[in-house]
Amino acid sequence: MSVSPLDQAPADRREVVVIGGGPAAHRLADALHSRDGERALHVTVICEERHLPYDRVALSRRLEQNTDLTLQPSGIWENEHIRLLLGERAESVDAATRTVTTSAGRTLRYDDLVFATGSSAPVPDIIGRELCTVYRTIDDVDSLSREVDELAVRLGRPARVLVAGGGLLGLEAAGGLARRGADASVVHSGGWLMSAQLDEGAGRALGRIISAQGIGLHLGTRPQKVISEDGLVTGVKFTNGQQIAADLVIFAIGITPRDELAREAGIELGPRGGIVIGTDCRSSLEDVWAIGEVACFEGRCTGLVAPANAMAEVVADRLLGGAAEFTSIDDATKLKLSGVDVASFGDALGRTEHCLEIVYADPARGLYQKLVLTDDAKTLLGGIFVGDASPYASLRPLLGSELSSEPAAYLSASGMEPPAGDDLPDSALVCACNNVAAGSVRDAINGVHGDACTELGALKACTRAGTQCGSCVPLVKKLLETELTKSGIAISRALCEHFALSRQELFESVRVLELRSFDEILARFGTGRGCDVCKPAVASILASQHDGYILDGGRGRLQDTNDRALANMQKDGTYSVVPRIPGGEITPQKLAVIAQVATDFGLYTKITGGQRIDMFGARLDQLPEIWKRLVDAGMESGQAYGKSLRNVKSCVGSTWCRYGVQDSVGMAVQLELRYRGLRAPHKFKFGVSGCARECAEARGKDVGVIATDQGWNLYVGGNGGFQPAHGQLLAADLDDETLIRYIDRYMMYYIRTADRLQRTARWMEDLDGGLDHVRDVVVHDSLGLADELEQAMAKHVENYEDEWAATLADPDRLRKFRPFVNAPTTADPTVARVEERGQLRPATREEVSRGEAVFLGPTLPVREGAR
Repeated sequence: MSVSPLDQAPADRREVVVIGGGPAAHRLADALHSRDGERALHVTVICEERHLPYDRVALSRRLEQNTDLTLQPSGIWENEHIRLLLGERAESVDAATRTVTTSAGRTLRYDDLVFATGSSAPVPDIIGRELCTVYRTIDDVDSLSREVDELAVRLGRPARVLVAGGGLLGLEAAGGLARRGADASVVHSGGWLMSAQLDEGAGRALGRIISAQGIGLHLGTRPQKVISEDGLVTGVKFTNGQQIAADLVIFAIGITPRDELAREAGIELGPRGGIVIGTDCRSSLEDVWAIGEVACFEGRCTGLVAPANAMAEVVADRLLGGAAEFTSIDDATKLKLSGVDVASFGDALGRTEHCLEIVYADPARGLYQKLVLTDDAKTLLGGIFVGDASPYASLRPLLGSELSSEPAAYLSASGMEPPAGDDLPDSALVCACNNVAAGSVRDAINGVHGDACTELGALKACTRAGTQCGSCVPLVKKLLETELTKSGIAISRALCEHFALSRQELFESVRVLELRSFDEILARFGTGRGCDVCKPAVASILASQHDGYILDGGRGRLQDTNDRALANMQKDGTYSVVPRIPGGEITPQKLAVIAQVATDFGLYTKITGGQRIDMFGARLDQLPEIWKRLVDAGMESGQAYGKSLRNVKSCVGSTWCRYGVQDSVGMAVQLELRYRGLRAPHKFKFGVSGCARECAEARGKDVGVIATDQGWNLYVGGNGGFQPAHGQLLAADLDDETLIRYIDRYMMYYIRTADRLQRTARWMEDLDGGLDHVRDVVVHDSLGLADELEQAMAKHVENYEDEWAATLADPDRLRKFRPFVNAPTTADPTVARVEERGQLRPATREEVSRGEAVFLGPTLPVREGAR
């Protein structure tokens, strides 16, 4: 078969073909994209799954909620020098002609070939094995979710699910299914859970925690036969003779490297399979490499993400002429299961000769902590934590280092004063997933190779530490605070120099004491006269708690320029006018009014990205007259000027669209009318999509709602701006009433606890527990605040009043819009405009000097344009 031109790299580039589209392939493509500045390589990734590369570590999240696990950055697949072939499988490799043939009949030539084929989930050869399923891919998980739900409906009771395998993957599967409502059990051949990573004491402590969650345990045995009737599973018989009822059997007992293509190509394999590699990650064939679970290093394959990422970085470096080496496998593991705190690292089982073990165990509490040290009790060799893994993040990077304090002090369960020292060496590995050392984090904080990263979000984006499994985020944050302190930058939560309290502390103090003015608050908690930081923050706090007209009661002097004018000031000193258009739905009559207003006042008009019409160029004195016409036509302020709800974007949903499954427009209108005028630490936006096609881009919003056949999926924490973030799934398949109740709680909890000018994404990122904590508060009412949060929102809804309607009804309020105190009918100074694309925009100084500008307003000296 000849190579078609479509399947060849440009003549001046080397062709790199990657077989496999998992996390290792993603890391390799990302590394090449960021390092290959000359674009000397053309990369083709063959992915037999139909999904973009995703985070397999987080599959349990997908099982509990329909979470998007796409690995970031996903934009690498949109570059011309990287091609991703989805839903296409590599069928054969011809080393002689250096080609790969795919299931689509495509023949790809390569200069370098990388195997990233991963592994498969084995099912043992037992009776009824064809009725079993596995837990390995997104499609596996989605299929399991559907089957568990369908079984519950058909049987009229929770599905009975047996998971074979008591390791990381098996426990995550069982936990996710239990949280989905299944009656889950685990069977494990070892005498205790996670027997490959934990000793007996830790394994039994873990067993008590798992049992307390209602998950049944069958230890020291394995499935022998799957019992069925009419092709349906009814039970399982174990090797110890025991028999239990079951409706679904899942195997998660390990991995088998997918090395069949390599075997056929004559590549050397390990004794238990896998492509043998050296420290350079090369296979036995020239210009053929292997990374991830298919790679066999020093006689073993590993299913952990950290070694896979490290191998990918080595190959990327080698392909670009470097000499990086892969020298060891990091065995550190942390269970990604909500409500179960388990971690192990290093020589956790104490196999080192003459080692010492420091253990604290409390079986009644399900608590077990152990450190393994050298015989002089100084050098850390490993550790195990069950029930409380809080020491893991700070101890794992100290592996191989001498501890500065009594070993027991490092165990949080001992009750001893934790050590204050143990500054990590630069070589210590902070983020195993992304192979980020402490030195790299410090360099980023101190701006050694570019701009200093002095905020956690920026630091994570810059170094990639904490962007995968997230277990190292507390340590990254600690490093950040330590380095800032060393630089003389005090780590303070104070609102400003006038208030020692944080915004959250001040919010609660104002709420409890029912304070109603800045002067009262300043006298009680502050010093001085206030500043541009604390005044708007206090104004926002008062607006959030007491509603009412935001410029009354002395609050007008606290507001930012935009809030004082009830409009956004633009670059040339004029203002924009944005009427609210709930859900983007508007009548022709209202459109006609907007068009006439824009025409009469010579305003520049634009439809914004939030489905609103923005009119630019209004003078301060014109705002009341403009708004009177808009209010009389039934419109109200869109509050584009406030730290409040900007808009609720929607598609047309089931009203018009043939794909829509819910009335997204109706829901968007309902949400916008409910949360209009709600003041918050920062602006926020909503989106409602009528189906999974996501035309309203709801996952890019602070609150995103996506329709399903069963109701609504609620996403939270999506933000644009300088640090874009995708919304995360908070709850699924909600009815209208529950959806609104959860949004009420979420928004009020954010308003109460976020820092000033903190977007929802960064707020959730900084919360201990992140999304899980928010879900516990909002969905499970873990803090007992649900009623209080809902009542606070109900009070806001009841007391809402359109700010411009209130302004127009009060002559005293209208006086604020006079340009001069002693000349109520005198207009603002002249503004200069030029025509462009049929509309008037601000003029530049050069355009004014050339006589190209037109002047709006009285004949006064021309104000310089702001360009």
